[in-house]
Parts: sequence; C-alpha cells; structure tokens
Amino acid sequence: MKKAFLMGVAALALVAGAANAAELKFKPGEDSKFNWASFEEFKKGHDLKGQTLTIFGPWRGEDQVLVESVLDYFRDATGADVKYSSSENYEQQIVIDTQAGSPPDVAVLPQPGLIADLASKGYLTPLGEETKKWLLDNYAAGQSWVDLSTYAGKDGKKELYAFPYKIDVKSLVWYVPENFEDSGYEVPKTMEELKALTEKIVADGGTPWCIGLGSGGATGWPATDWVEDMMLRTQPADVYDKWVTNAIPFNDPAVVGAIDEFGWFAKNDKNVDGGAAAVASADFRDSPKGLFASPPKCYLHHQASFIPSFFPEGTVVGQDADFFYMPPYASKPELGNPVLGAGTLAMITKDTPASRAFIEFLETPIAHEVWMAQTSFLTPFKGVNKDTYANGPMKKQGEILLNATTFRFDGSDLMPGKIGAGAFWTGMVDYVGGKSATDVADGIQKAWDSIK
Repeated sequence: MKKAFLMGVAALALVAGAANAAELKFKPGEDSKFNWASFEEFKKGHDLKGQTLTIFGPWRGEDQVLVESVLDYFRDATGADVKYSSSENYEQQIVIDTQAGSPPDVAVLPQPGLIADLASKGYLTPLGEETKKWLLDNYAAGQSWVDLSTYAGKDGKKELYAFPYKIDVKSLVWYVPENFEDSGYEVPKTMEELKALTEKIVADGGTPWCIGLGSGGATGWPATDWVEDMMLRTQPADVYDKWVTNAIPFNDPAVVGAIDEFGWFAKNDKNVDGGAAAVASADFRDSPKGLFASPPKCYLHHQASFIPSFFPEGTVVGQDADFFYMPPYASKPELGNPVLGAGTLAMITKDTPASRAFIEFLETPIAHEVWMAQTSFLTPFKGVNKDTYANGPMKKQGEILLNATTFRFDGSDLMPGKIGAGAFWTGMVDYVGGKSATDVADGIQKAWDSIK
C-alpha cells in the first residue's frame, strides 16, 4: 500500500480477551444516539460460549486499541473468546498462514489484489447472496462495494468473498477558511468552479495550489491519486475498472486525458507554489504547510483524510483548516458523485459458526458506531446514526461517503506492484518534469506489457 510508511512499526502482537471480561467503552442503553436495539437483537440470536474466534488484521498501536473496543461488544453479545493479532508484515503473514493450512478464522486486509489472489487459490469462503443483498440495500453506492468485494474462486466462479469495513476517503481538497474569508473565495461545488477559483487566485496575485510528490523511494504516488480522481470525473466507472486491470491500455485516450487534467493544475507555474518544477521535489508531508504561511503560499491542497497529521502542531480541523469534496464536472452529470478511497475488507479464512457470526455482527450499526464515536473511522452504512461521529470533520467525511453514487478503490493499489508502485509513480514524476502525458502513458504501458 502506498501509505504503508505512515503506519507505525510494531512487533507481532497477540491480544486475547476472555469472554465478557472487558469493560465496554459505552454502556448499552446509556447513550441514546447509539443503536442499542441492533446490539440486543444480535445478542439474542448468537450464543457462542466456549468458542474461540481468531482475527488477523492490519490494525496495530492505537488502531488496535480501537478495534478491540469494538470486539468487546462481540465478546459481550456472544460469549466467544476473541483473539485479535497483527504483524508488521501482515500481508506476507496471511499468505504464509493460509498456505500452511493454519489461517485465522477471519482475516482483514486493505489490499483487494491480495484478497483476489487468496480467493483464486481457494483460501476464502464465499459470504453468500444474503450478505451481497445486505450490502446492496444498506451501503451507499452499494453496487460499488459488491463489485469491490467480488472475486473469482478456485473454480473461476465469481462470488462475494469480503465485507468492506472501515473506509478512507481520498477525494478531498484542503483549505484554510480564514484565508478564503479574507479573500472572498467560496468553496466550489463543481470542477468548473474549482478551475475558475484557481484562475481567480492567480488573477488576484496569489498561488492557488501546494502540490508535493516527494516521498523518498515512493516519490510520485500523490499524483496517482490526482489522476484516479480525474479518471472518475471524466469517465464512467467501468472505464476506470478496465484501466486498473489493463483491459484498456494505460495510453488509451481516456487515461491520457485524465493525466492532462491533473497537468492543468500541476504543470502551470502560476498555479503551484514554487512553480511546476518544484512539484516533484516538494515532500508531500511538507507541501500543505504553505496553506498556513502568512501570507499564504497557497490556498488549496488535494490529499486524503490522513494529511492533518502533517499540519502545524495545534491545528484544529474544522476551524483552522477544513476540506471540501473534490467536485465533479457539471458538464458530466451522468457520472454522479464519485469518491476515491481505500479501506479494509473482512473475509472468512476458516468457516466456523463464530466467523459467520462475526460477519453478521459487522451488519449491525453498533459495530460501526462504537468506532465512529472515537476516531479515524468512516462507513458507507446508511443505517448508522451520523451523530455518533466523534467530531464534525469526521461526520462531514462520512456524509461524503453516504452521498457517493460511485466508490472506487485507489487504482494504483489495484494494479500490479511493478505498475501501481513503480512505473505509475515514476511516470508522474517524469510528467511534471516536462514529458507529455502521451509519452508517459506509453512508457507505463510498455512496463505493463513486460509483465509475464
């Protein structure tokens, strides 16, 4: 994953919780904003006393504390002994465990490509038509989530193998409200308005954007998010799907056009702090700091929901800094409100009553609301109470998910590593360095063609 370097380094952690031993973070029935009825209903139908559920996932450190607080409700409802574990190299570990015939009951992964590989080798259990229908009925842009979670099994038959849970939003533009207010700028609702705002800031003598692609050995990846967002705003979702699987080539006019849409913003010296030449060398962690300079070095910054971690210390999101949804083109209403993002998916790697019950647990509002009420959790589940979000910015991002007509997973994470974490990254550096979109796309396609 392109943000693996943002995750803390931790040794293998195994936490075993005795059934009913943990104190629940929020007492059932005490706060009416939680859907306690869903919890009590689930509790009535699931008695797993004496059974153990093993879960292997990506969450470590603070995130492990948070997921444990959710698992406590499954423990309380079922009486099961839940053991959650993770590893710094969890992607490799799950492959080792499944191949060795000693998988956990449930695995949670953020890489659809790896999940597809596990499904194709017969290591996963289909979740069934009922789960598919549940996603279609209960998740905003439900078909998108079903598509993301459907893979070909060992027999080649496509079935639903995963349950999307805990989602991240990438289609965000960050700004400082005070700077907008001082200059009389308004948040754009369409891509045409965003481009007009960009030109207005230049006309006023300012610099619209801070863009940085620097990231050590991963330099270039922030530009892939730009291109993916532009693909979703200029092309139907099925074209995006064909692109990330090489069903259409990287140098298809649709892709070249999306790259040039990114270039409209990034390759104009007047549009970017430091000029176009600085885009590739500016570190992505430092680039948003221009928003907070006095006077501002820039007014806009495109980045995912994690970027406030690199804002100046003490910055309060929703006050000192804010964000808006990367808008669609008014001229393309048929494309709706697409959202680019990432997330984690849960799957059954050992078919047991406890693992089946856990997937059902994820269908309860309480399994989402408990984490929502703390931090760093977004969900497209229409049945949750949005007021359980811990703060306004999280609720606002949650609403972006709920308003999405299409959700697509980060494209570079779906591509083969040689492309998505290689040629695509370096190609974007070459592009902002002066190469044409066509030449860059030709080079990336050549690299894809070389994969055997």
